[in-house]
Order: sequence, then structure tokens, then C-alpha cells
Amino acid sequence: MNLDELTARLHAIRDQNDWRQFHSPKNLAMAASVEMAELVEIFQWLSEDQSRQLPAEKLAHAGQEVGDIVLYLLLLCAELGLDMDAVVRAKLADSERRFT
Repeated sequence: MNLDELTARLHAIRDQNDWRQFHSPKNLAMAASVEMAELVEIFQWLSEDQSRQLPAEKLAHAGQEVGDIVLYLLLLCAELGLDMDAVVRAKLADSERRFT
């Protein structure tokens, strides 16, 4: 996954639709949160086993929501001047140090 390419494609969509005015860090964080809630809703009331064995339709829906979340987070990183690859790698290294 080339994050720079994905971000450039997102920015092209944003610019074509004149959405930059809405893409403040606050709004992007809130939009990612809304998408996360939509992902959580897929699993609401399922047992642990059911949540691991989603029917194809629900699995596809979960994938769409994950995609939405990741794309909003890419836009948020761009707005904040954060390198997503770097912050994810740093967090993973921190977790490896703390938990392994």
C-alpha cells in the first residue's frame, strides 16, 4: 500500500469536489469516529464466535467501513503534517518494546 499515492488520490477527489473547506483536523477526526461507529454497529449483539464468522455481506460491509476509517485517517495525517507510516511504525515499535 503506497500511502502517498492514496493520499494524492484522496486529495484529487477532495479538490474536485471543493471539500477542502470541510477537511479540518477536527472534522476529519469526527468523520473517522462516525465511520468507526458504523463498523461497531456491524458487530452489535453478535457473540464472539459470530463476530469471527461474518456472513459474506457483513464482511464486505465491514471492509467498506475499515476503508472509510483508513482514508479519513490518511486525510487527517496529511492535514496535521504527520507521516502515517512513521507514526504507525513508531507505535508498533513502542508496543513491541512494552509487550514482548
